[in-house]
Amino acid sequence: MKHIKYILLSAVVLGFTACNDVEDVLEANGVSVETTTLPELNAGDLDFSNYIAVGPSFSAGVSDGTLFLASQENSWPNIMSKEFAKAGGGEFKQPTMDDNFGGLAFGGTRIVGPRLVFNGAGPAPLESVVGPVTVQTDILNNPAGPFNNLGVPGARSFHFVTSGYGNVTNVSTGLANPYATRLTGSTPDASIIELASSQNPSFFTLSLFGGNDVLGYATGGADQAEDQITSLATFEGALNIALTALTANGAEGVVSGTPHVTDLPYFTTVPHNPVPLDGDTAAVVNGAYAPYNAGIQGALAALTGTGLFSAEEAEQRTISFEAGQNAVVIIDEDLTDLGAINPAFAALPKLRQATAADLLVLTSASFIGTLADPSNPTSINGVAVPLADKWVVTATELEEIIDATDAMNASVKAAAESFGIAYVDLQAILTQASTGGITFDAYTLDTSLVTGGLVSLDGVHLTARGYAYMANSFLTAIDTHYGSNFVASGNVAKAGDYPTNYSPMLQ
Repeated sequence: MKHIKYILLSAVVLGFTACNDVEDVLEANGVSVETTTLPELNAGDLDFSNYIAVGPSFSAGVSDGTLFLASQENSWPNIMSKEFAKAGGGEFKQPTMDDNFGGLAFGGTRIVGPRLVFNGAGPAPLESVVGPVTVQTDILNNPAGPFNNLGVPGARSFHFVTSGYGNVTNVSTGLANPYATRLTGSTPDASIIELASSQNPSFFTLSLFGGNDVLGYATGGADQAEDQITSLATFEGALNIALTALTANGAEGVVSGTPHVTDLPYFTTVPHNPVPLDGDTAAVVNGAYAPYNAGIQGALAALTGTGLFSAEEAEQRTISFEAGQNAVVIIDEDLTDLGAINPAFAALPKLRQATAADLLVLTSASFIGTLADPSNPTSINGVAVPLADKWVVTATELEEIIDATDAMNASVKAAAESFGIAYVDLQAILTQASTGGITFDAYTLDTSLVTGGLVSLDGVHLTARGYAYMANSFLTAIDTHYGSNFVASGNVAKAGDYPTNYSPMLQ
């Protein structure tokens, strides 16, 4: 396979006719042509004839907040399967959606909304741009499998090994995942891993296995009782079951860790100080908080020397606004419960202003500045009315999320070594993207919302170009571990073939 690279393009090419090769025209106009011959693709002993992909929403191809036809076509497993096809890979079948609106219905009732689009200012619901649409993909009318892409949006590690998670009769009770019901077919109680292993894969990927084990907790501001971080023991048990089943018949594969989800634009777009005030307004707000501040100082005076309440925390809890940009006021459950120490301080809530170490979730952007009471113009959320914990990942909660993710990643990497399969460090990739950008062909991708090119409009999932980069990362890991040469032979996804934004008119 020859890949032609043209250099020294210093002359304008004229007289380009259908009967001329590009090389002939360039050389006739005095342009030097350098031809680079790349090696032939060599996959060694790897067998891609039956490639199975298992994982949560990234495997499925979720983008812009939902799953739709175009996003499935550009899922990273599907992109990678096209390169596998050049080395004997077989058909890669996905549970395709019925349209490009996205979303799901259950017996005609919408249960997941359509995708997000760019409205010229920022992410917006599709219907706010194009008007009402009908979500056509109904989980009571699912496509026929078996499927090579067993990506399940929203699934945690243990869900992949849970029977009945794809049984449509369990959806109304919350024990089944609507997307999983599209995979199980005539075996509705089969687990996702059972569906995968029953197909006797020749090669597999198991990606971001712990992603949703921390993501739901993080996106809920670390405040949702039903979305606690999965215990490491539960995670490791599910991981071992999955890898044991997938490798039972000698299949080779790749497994990946999970990046720190809090590096994604869902958590980094809204600043901690989004409140603009003039001097007069700031003075009014400070007057309203004066009794609270006085109470904090009173508690400090009463508790000094007891070791129960420090001057540092008292300063942290003092609310102060000024002309210019101001930090929002938040409820921080980790602050000292002063009322529990002394009932005289029971009226002092756990309030403070956010700092740069706190992360406001993306959805807070449309909430901050609204009125808690429409009839009271002073009841401004984030100013007079503190933000509830669900809107903010505090520094303490962030540390908890990172520690849990790192522990899971260590387990995944150790399991990869134990099972003799390849490992992809997605955390290292996201760190690079969020701290300076990553180079993908002629493009630089970073984690800026809308403009970064890597992360889609929902602030969590990738763009098509981002998924193409992810596919190449897996191909690189395959080359490194198994000795193939997808990258060296040029058999990788090209950035320019994949968009960073889908048109609102795509149907």
